[in-house]
Amino acid sequence: MSQQDSAVGPTVAQRWRSARWVVLAIVVIVAVAVLSTYLTAPRDGERMEATSTSSDGARALVTLLRDNGVDVIVADDFAAVQRAARPDTQILFAQTFYLADDDLLNKLDALPGDRLLVEPATRTREKLAPEIRLDDSTTFGGADPDCDLREARRAGTVQLDLADTYEADGDVSLTRCYEGALVRYTDGGRIITVVGSADFMTNSGLLIEGNAALAMNLAGTHPRLIWYAPQHGEGETQGVAKLSDLMPDRVTWIVVQLCLVVALLALWKGRRVGPLVAEQLPVVVRASETVEGRGRLYRSRRASDRAADALRTATLQRMLPRLGLGPDSAPPAVVQAVAEHCGLNPQAVAHTLFGPPPATDADLVILAHELDNIERQVAQS
Repeated sequence: MSQQDSAVGPTVAQRWRSARWVVLAIVVIVAVAVLSTYLTAPRDGERMEATSTSSDGARALVTLLRDNGVDVIVADDFAAVQRAARPDTQILFAQTFYLADDDLLNKLDALPGDRLLVEPATRTREKLAPEIRLDDSTTFGGADPDCDLREARRAGTVQLDLADTYEADGDVSLTRCYEGALVRYTDGGRIITVVGSADFMTNSGLLIEGNAALAMNLAGTHPRLIWYAPQHGEGETQGVAKLSDLMPDRVTWIVVQLCLVVALLALWKGRRVGPLVAEQLPVVVRASETVEGRGRLYRSRRASDRAADALRTATLQRMLPRLGLGPDSAPPAVVQAVAEHCGLNPQAVAHTLFGPPPATDADLVILAHELDNIERQVAQS
């Protein structure tokens, strides 16, 4: 190429300037695809977890609440609930069987704001909603509100499978809906709402009848909602002790003495055996003696067929790598390869390598010589 042609052709910098927009577009497309995949990827989690997309999770409800202007604060522990609690806030309590510490329940009871207890455990209900008690009946299938609670009347019929029902435990003015599966009363200026099932709030439960409407109406009564659904125990649990705490003090010394006795017994038994004794190595047997012994066994049992099988198998194992064939090669392919390498008759090769077993010892000797001859020719070809 002449200097004039090289001057006219595009340089590396010119090519980069023309291709950089294509590269930039590809990078942007890949980044958008990765971000979209991350944002839309399913996030498994525990029951009523605010970020879980599983059937028992609650991400769908949290997303709906935020889309409708509710400021949902997901609290992972008591400290987060305490920081976010205000008088104009509603606190949603779920997965309350993890709240087993009395001191923690007392602190939660002292927090300001209204309460929404979803399928509360007995200890949590007795501490945070002491004016109600568990009824004996449960609700199965769909149910009508049959009450004056606005949130329930606007939702209509909902599906509350296996929901606990409640009734008043005293003179409190209690509003009962859905045959007692949803109750509400006022205590000290705070509105306390208790619902006996969490299924209608889960991702799969929102799709049934009026479940989504009831969940939105109950959780969205305030502009600010604290979602507290702990997924593990928090606080100091009572009644939990280590194994060492359950043992008396003298048991530790007994265990130490037993360990010492076992160690001394092992040392005593080991010394009784005596010092190590050097032992001579086993007798070395030559390979030829092994072959002769195996041949005599075949001859004594008149097993010429087994002997011929052993000779043919050993010969093939040594020849096949030289022929470029694998151990599972078909007999016709082996015969063809041997005949081409050695210039022998294929029928004779097939009879020697894969033919019938010899009838007499003389035929066995002849077969051994023929196998040795074929193997030698393959090795020399």
